[in-house]
Amino acid sequence: MKKTTMILMLTFIFIFGCQNKKDEPGIIAKVNGKPIHLSQLNYKYDLTHDGSAGFVPSVGQVRSEYGQILGDIIVQELVSQELVVRDIPVTDKELKEAEDQVRSDYPGNAFEQILIEEYIDLNSWRRQLRYQLAMDKFFSQVLRPEIKIDYKEAEEYYRTHLSDFYIQAGCKFEMIKGSSRDLVTKAVEQFGKGLTPAEISSNFKEVTVREIWVRNGQLPAAWEPVVQKLQIGKSSPIITQEKEFICLILKEKKDATLLTPLQAYPTIEKVLLEQKLDDKFELWLKDKIAKSDIKISKKLLPQKEAEEPVSTEDASLKIE
Repeated sequence: MKKTTMILMLTFIFIFGCQNKKDEPGIIAKVNGKPIHLSQLNYKYDLTHDGSAGFVPSVGQVRSEYGQILGDIIVQELVSQELVVRDIPVTDKELKEAEDQVRSDYPGNAFEQILIEEYIDLNSWRRQLRYQLAMDKFFSQVLRPEIKIDYKEAEEYYRTHLSDFYIQAGCKFEMIKGSSRDLVTKAVEQFGKGLTPAEISSNFKEVTVREIWVRNGQLPAAWEPVVQKLQIGKSSPIITQEKEFICLILKEKKDATLLTPLQAYPTIEKVLLEQKLDDKFELWLKDKIAKSDIKISKKLLPQKEAEEPVSTEDASLKIE
């Protein structure tokens, strides 16, 4: 699903300069009285740039990106406020559970270490995580219950997108790859004894085991001779590929086929659901913007636009 469909078309530009006396330090916008700080824009901007040596973005590029980021934050803030109104805000417990889930992927103090190495502020990271949880909750608990997919819609989609449900002939392999012929040979032996890919990878740190699907006619030239006559469940000879060694175990051969409407339905349902969610979100957002009080500091506008009246369909978007 697309995270959002942006209809808040803002053309903001970040301009460095002295603040007006009435401007509050660090605040660059307000959404129904809730401030948005410059630090929020800086945080999201820094996440999208790795600081590669020699990379110097143009002024126009920076301006454009800051405008897009501010638009994203305004939308996220509107969604968060809507959840509060509906009495289903993201709770501290939900935030902690989500953070714990992320932390579980990092052993020991590795999570904190990454934050330090990447210059990521923990509070800013948590604030953005809360925003993302709010978006997920809004789509799943507010928009999704209002959407129904009629079987006639699914049938029509199937008829008009038949090519999407044509599965080409091909083969499914278990590919065992390693840095030496001996390691791959031993890993293949363990696979034959019933060990799982995870167990094999754990036993041999320099070996990877993963399932791949290759369509007929798309096999690499080096693989063709060794897999042409391969039988189901049998392993190929070791293939030397640059500095790697590969063994392919044939798991399945599939002929070309057209999925039936029943087989295709889960895919169709997902596509239609995403479309309907995006459409419904656009309608909600347009209405929400019209009813909201959104104020933007004129330091985020080009000099000419800051001096001239702003033309917009939405009178609730104010430039200060």
